[in-house]
Amino acid sequence: MRSTIFGSMGAFVYILRCSDGSYYVGTTRDTLDRRVAEHNAGGYGGYTAKRRPVTLAYAQEFANITDAIAAERQVKGWRREKKEALIRGDLSALPSLASRAQRPK
Repeated sequence: MRSTIFGSMGAFVYILRCSDGSYYVGTTRDTLDRRVAEHNAGGYGGYTAKRRPVTLAYAQEFANITDAIAAERQVKGWRREKKEALIRGDLSALPSLASRAQRPK
């Protein structure tokens, strides 16, 4: 993924892959390069501060911040397998991964 996308009046939802293999989902109006650098510098306390370094795994641009925040909330609620399908760009897998039948027992 190209991470040199510069922000405009829009916003991004992004997924970071943390050093422990976990994922962090966030939003920004800033550039993705700057936001990832801030996470790696420890500029944000909390989840990513203890899981550095982080790398950008996925990003999607939205016309406005409210749409990006709505997408962030949705993706944060997804299981790992569904986030990984999104990262891979396997959009056809998303509906089946939402099914209760696909959940690990």
